[in-house]
Formats: sequence, structure tokens, C-alpha cells
Amino acid sequence: MGLEEEIRELEEEIAETPYNKSTEAHIGRLKSKLAEKKEELEKRQSSSGGSGGYAVEKHGDATVALVGFPSVGKSTLLNALTNADSETGSYEFTTLDVNPGMLQYRGANIQMLDVPGLIEGAASGKGDGQAVLSVVRTADLVVFVLSVFEIDQYERLSKELYDNKVRIDQEPPRISVRRKAKDGLSVNASVDLDLDEETIKSVLREHGYVNADVTVGEQVDIDRLIDGVMDNREYLPSAVAVNKADLIEPDYKETVDEQLREYGVDPEEAVFISAEENKGLDALRERIWDELGLIRIYMDKPGRGVDYDEPLILREGQTVNDACEKLGGDFEERFRFARVSGPSAKHDEQQVGRDHELADEDVLRILTE
Repeated sequence: MGLEEEIRELEEEIAETPYNKSTEAHIGRLKSKLAEKKEELEKRQSSSGGSGGYAVEKHGDATVALVGFPSVGKSTLLNALTNADSETGSYEFTTLDVNPGMLQYRGANIQMLDVPGLIEGAASGKGDGQAVLSVVRTADLVVFVLSVFEIDQYERLSKELYDNKVRIDQEPPRISVRRKAKDGLSVNASVDLDLDEETIKSVLREHGYVNADVTVGEQVDIDRLIDGVMDNREYLPSAVAVNKADLIEPDYKETVDEQLREYGVDPEEAVFISAEENKGLDALRERIWDELGLIRIYMDKPGRGVDYDEPLILREGQTVNDACEKLGGDFEERFRFARVSGPSAKHDEQQVGRDHELADEDVLRILTE
């Protein structure tokens, strides 16, 4: 029996097995086995010269993947947002390769990737799907581009990403597994888990653990448990852009909002755009900025004053030390202290050390030896 057939049989058995406490451990073993088989299939396809992935070199301060089915207007949107020149057409797979463009916004250079239109079955390799999805896994943000007439695309796209180990708008599960020499499997949890201890142990055994200490720091279901044990998922934020909004009547908007809610998307959070008519793009740029968590740091340069034209771009939560690293040169080695004015400072010209957390539009002066 081939791997693909084994995968199909496992999926069928999982679908046909009713979930309850008596079947929980069995389903855990089946899902673990399925995850391992899919991993093996992916490795085989890659090593045989199949869907190895597109080689896209990352540039700029962050990378955004535009994800959507064919003909939803991703190429038109890319052209409208950036300096790219992506060929567009109204048939499947017009975009034959990954098309990069650079969105320049608030002093940041944000690389936008128009990946080839996804089709269902992409995660299993259909239509070069795994190669396409490998690009998505390296991005910092996923933007779902939906047609206003086909909101159900969101569910199908989400499933393709999930099947390719991309977890949207989730944090990694707080699970750690530490191998040991003897004494079998030990489960420690900081919460009262719904999963039975035997279910957790059966999942671990399927993944090759015989002796290990397992620590679970949150409530998890079987799928989240497997994600934590395998530890090879990508966790990415997302935004939803609903394109071709100029083609609907105003009273149809309520229907679209209801469809979005049906698939777990808050209509207030979705950005309605028309890439063709250049409408709603400012709101989309703002949303991309917010989701990426970028901040601008204005450098106070000796003898030249504050550079407000070309800010240093960092991420929320980053520190003076991160700024030194990004600036390069010998800032790290020669650093004495820094002076900060702005939102993160208690007062202008506050003297701070390397671990001071910066905020958007801070002014930073680094003093060196």
C-alpha cells in the first residue's frame, strides 16, 4: 500500500470514528500516525524533485503573502500597492511564479508576494500547491484576498494552510517535551486538562517518545497537542481583504457580512477594497502595518540631527539592543548607553540601557565609546 493510500485510509477512519472519552486515545493515535505519514510524504516529494518550493529571497523590513484562489485579483492588488508589474488575466494560473513587489509605507519597505493562485488539494501537491505554500510559511503575515462574491473561499484557503502546517492567528501551544534515559512517560500540567493522561501518552508514543517528561501549560485538544509535540508549525497573523467590493449593491453588504461571520471573520475586521478602482487601499495598508507590529525609530545622528525621513524599522517589543543589531557596524561592541525621547521615555532625553523597550516614533541617540 502506498503512502497516499495509507493517508486516505487514516483520514477515513478518523472521520468515521465517533469522538468520545472511550475513543479519545484511539483518535489521538490515528491523528498522530496521520501527521507522521503526511510528513513522510512531503519529504519524499521534496527529495524526488517534486514540490521543493519557490526560492524567494526575503527583502525589506517584513514579508506579506497574498493568498487567494485564481482570478480574485491578487496581481491587480499587488500592482496597486507596490512597484511590481504582475501580469494579470482572467484564467487560472496566470501568475505562474511568485511575483514580489515592495510596499513603501511609513518609511518601511514591506515585501509583498503574489503567490500563484491556490486550488483545493494544494497541500497534497496539486497544482504545485506545496511549492506555493512553502512561500507562505516564510512570510510574516498572510493576507487572504477573497472575491466579494465567493466568501466561502476563506474556509477552503484556511484548510489548505492548516494542512500545510500553517496556523493562522494562533500562538504556539505551551507544551514542552524533554527526553530522559528511563522511567517512561511523565505528564505534568498547570491546568486541569480535558484530555486523559493516557491519550497524551499514546500521542507521544506514536511520535517515538518512550521516556520523556511532558509539560502542558494550557488547555489543549488532540490537534494542538500534536502541533506542540511535532514542533514544526508556523504561527502567522492574518488579515482579510474582500476584493471587487465596487461591484456589489449597498444592500448586498449585509449578506456579505453574514457570510464572513459564518466563517469566523468579523466584518468590522475585514477590509473591503477594489484593487481595480484603487478603493480601500489606504485602509489595507494601515491594517498590514498594524498586523505586522512595525514601529518607526527616528535616529538622532551626531552633527546631523534627527532623521525623520528614513526611520529605523523595528517590531513592537524590540529594544535598544535590537536597534543596535539592525544598525550593524560596531554599535553593539562600542555601546555605552542611549538617550530616548518619545512614547517609551519617562522624559525627554531619558538615559537608557540595551534592554529598554522602544515604541513607535521614539527618537533614539546611541552613545558609543
